[in-house]
Amino acid sequence: MSSSSIQEHYPFFLQHLQRHIRLSDDEKMHVCSLLKLRRVLPRQFLLNAGDICKFESFVVKGFLRSFYLDDQGNDFTLHFAMEDWWIADFASFRENSPATRNIVALEQSIVLQLDKEAIESLYRDIPQFEHYRRVLSENVSVTQDERLIKAISMSGAERYEALIQKYPNIEQRLPQKHIASYLGITPVFLSKIRAGKNA
Repeated sequence: MSSSSIQEHYPFFLQHLQRHIRLSDDEKMHVCSLLKLRRVLPRQFLLNAGDICKFESFVVKGFLRSFYLDDQGNDFTLHFAMEDWWIADFASFRENSPATRNIVALEQSIVLQLDKEAIESLYRDIPQFEHYRRVLSENVSVTQDERLIKAISMSGAERYEALIQKYPNIEQRLPQKHIASYLGITPVFLSKIRAGKNA
């Protein structure tokens, strides 16, 4: 991955923020001063289960996957994150408790990170930032509810079709076995679904 300075990624992050809240020039500078840059290589872990999640990470470039590994070694994809998305073990971050999931990069990735102290500082100094965070939290809740309803009401084939419609490029970025685990179906069944779709 080519070297880059954190400053060159500020505009992308600020553009994201300003879709939700308005910031003065001083507030923009304050937000940016608290960001940390992290580069992650393919197959490198951003977070290991059992560690405490110290940062929330905003994806500037790349693709990351959050997954749970059970005692039998079965791998369950929980979430994925691409450019313009946040990713973390939010319960671990909030409660300072061991993470229950792993987060790994599937591509060369660049993330901008905020720790808990930085977020608390932004709450104090930029009241609008708390509104922004509330909107994000509500969006996450809506997405989780939609996923739960689809799991109850849709067949595996219907869930796959809904995923592809929502994220048309997902198959180029998330391997088939991880798409299958995200949908709660087997890779073999997903292969059959795709074969039928392409027939």
